[in-house]
Amino acid sequence: MLSYRHAFHAGNHADILKHLVLSLCLQHLNGKDKPYLVLDTHAGAGMYAIDSEQARKTSEYIDGIARLWNRLDLPAPMKPYMDALQAANGGLKLRRYPGSPWLAAHFARENDSLRLCELHSTDFALLRREFKDGGRRIKVEQQDGFEVMKAALPPASRRGLVLIDPSYEIKSDYPRVLAALKDGVKRFATGTYLVWLPFLPSIDARALPEKLRKLPGDWLQASLHVRAPATKGHGMSGSAMFVLNPPWTLKQALQDSLPWLTEVLAVDAKASWELLESTGAGSQASA
Repeated sequence: MLSYRHAFHAGNHADILKHLVLSLCLQHLNGKDKPYLVLDTHAGAGMYAIDSEQARKTSEYIDGIARLWNRLDLPAPMKPYMDALQAANGGLKLRRYPGSPWLAAHFARENDSLRLCELHSTDFALLRREFKDGGRRIKVEQQDGFEVMKAALPPASRRGLVLIDPSYEIKSDYPRVLAALKDGVKRFATGTYLVWLPFLPSIDARALPEKLRKLPGDWLQASLHVRAPATKGHGMSGSAMFVLNPPWTLKQALQDSLPWLTEVLAVDAKASWELLESTGAGSQASA
């Protein structure tokens, strides 16, 4: 079942958190000359027109990136991410929202490499067209990203970032995320792994973050709720980014950004943020 299309949700609050964390991690990787691999397991189309029929049907970007577009009081850690979005729009009016593949290509350097996986035939075609001039450093594949992880890790440079971002439309995505992360760490223990998590009322959605936090190693979980959690149905109140082997700079950057983001993106008075991290004694939280 491959009916999910991210075009309906591009530029919403979840994208902002996900892509802010991605951009911060890539900037940190750029601090060393040695090249790295970016593997995007669920790449999507790469670029989204927010005036498309799909985007206009839900208009999620209105309570998302549109609220940030003309703000002059951005926290410093958010500026490179917003500069990238300006570049994607030619510095003009907000018309397009770039997905994680475009942002990865924007922040990565000429000697870094990207592997972009997308199974949906329509989105794969759009992704391939977006990167038709990407050269040898960008490989676009109509493959199962979970399976590609097994072949791609570890990268030859022993430096890399893996973004795992399924739609969770298929129930099997939940156990596959956990299994892929466990296997990935066995193959490439020093890699940085980013996992996007939706806050939904389902049992699987509630259970996965706790399972991930039991994994060995250092981790950081950044959560952003824009509204009160839903008690039934399928409403997403927010999302989280779970980062295994996080850059040491990530925690402070998110502490500087999440309070502001929560205030700007809040839909109701229950909006909140949280940072959880692994420590020698277990986990700590700040909010």
